Amino acid sequence: MAFGWIDGQADQRRRAGLVRTLRPRPADSPLLDLASNDYLGLARHPEVVEGAARAARTWGGGATGSRLVTGTTELHTELEHELARFCGFEAALVFSSGYAANLGAVTALAPHGSLIVSDAGNHASLIDGCRLSRGSTQVAAHADPDAVRKALRTHDGRAVVVSDTVFSVDGDAAPLAAYADVCREHGAGLVVDDAHGLGVLGDGGRGAPYAAGLAGAPDVVATVTLSKSLGSQGGAVLGPARVIDHLVNAARTFIFDTGLAPAAAGAALAALRLLDREPERAARARAVAGELHTRLTAAGLEAVRPDAAVVSVRAPSPEGAVRWAAECRAAGLAVGCFRPPSVPDGVSRLRLTARADLSEGQIERAVQVIGTTRP
Repeated sequence: MAFGWIDGQADQRRRAGLVRTLRPRPADSPLLDLASNDYLGLARHPEVVEGAARAARTWGGGATGSRLVTGTTELHTELEHELARFCGFEAALVFSSGYAANLGAVTALAPHGSLIVSDAGNHASLIDGCRLSRGSTQVAAHADPDAVRKALRTHDGRAVVVSDTVFSVDGDAAPLAAYADVCREHGAGLVVDDAHGLGVLGDGGRGAPYAAGLAGAPDVVATVTLSKSLGSQGGAVLGPARVIDHLVNAARTFIFDTGLAPAAAGAALAALRLLDREPERAARARAVAGELHTRLTAAGLEAVRPDAAVVSVRAPSPEGAVRWAAECRAAGLAVGCFRPPSVPDGVSRLRLTARADLSEGQIERAVQVIGTTRP
């Protein structure tokens, strides 16, 4: 029977406690939200919402075509210019999602004969980019510049190193400066995914490459998402102008995809301008993350020290993590629940978002709920 094998896989997932389900949320959810990636609390900010509405009123509901046909509006170009300026890069190119930006960047910058060295902790979008690329891939030990150096020594041709700047599971930061040094020893390019760094790290939230002194370097390319700190939707690649020009002509997820909806572009642009005007939001997100970590560990929980705005709390098992998250929800707190295969080391976790708009009372309440519901 067609697709009959799906039933067997579904049964395996049930036995392993790895079944995933969709949970539609209402517009007025009463839950305290520590599960989203809305790091700066901008998704519902009046200026961001108005930016989306104004763009929709001006440009309509959709981009109407691929970016190379009718999908590039003046708004897209304005967003690209301001993203590049804010983050310190020469140019930017907006994609329909951060996932598409990573696929496009990796596949277009690692053609046949290239070597890709990929950090073992990378996000699925980078991993899929490696798989789809015509280059060969070596996976290097997590956050280990020496492992990257060893891999690069095996190849004499074109090479790129790809890594998250802040890893989405534990919230730890990559050694970007050391990675850049290793790349330069071997003439390799560095492609980094700053999805969890933009808006949180660097001067006023300009991102991890900016903080590491790598923004604008001719051998560094960064991808970002517009759906986390900027509270919108979409993604972008930042880098030298010649790299961006190459992506326009070679990145399949750009060439053959409909452009980002104007409302999303308008919301992202409004959020970027708000962050530029209120840079203290980035520092507040980091401070909330540090406070959550301090209080959780003081309560006897095993939490990973955050380098940005992600706080990870270890759970005893996949089933235990699911129950823990469900009991938090029942107590009025929404938290993320990460289990295999989403976690590269197989250790299940609760994943908390340290939002810049959380009050001291909300931080205290979150820690109390997580502590009292622990397995």
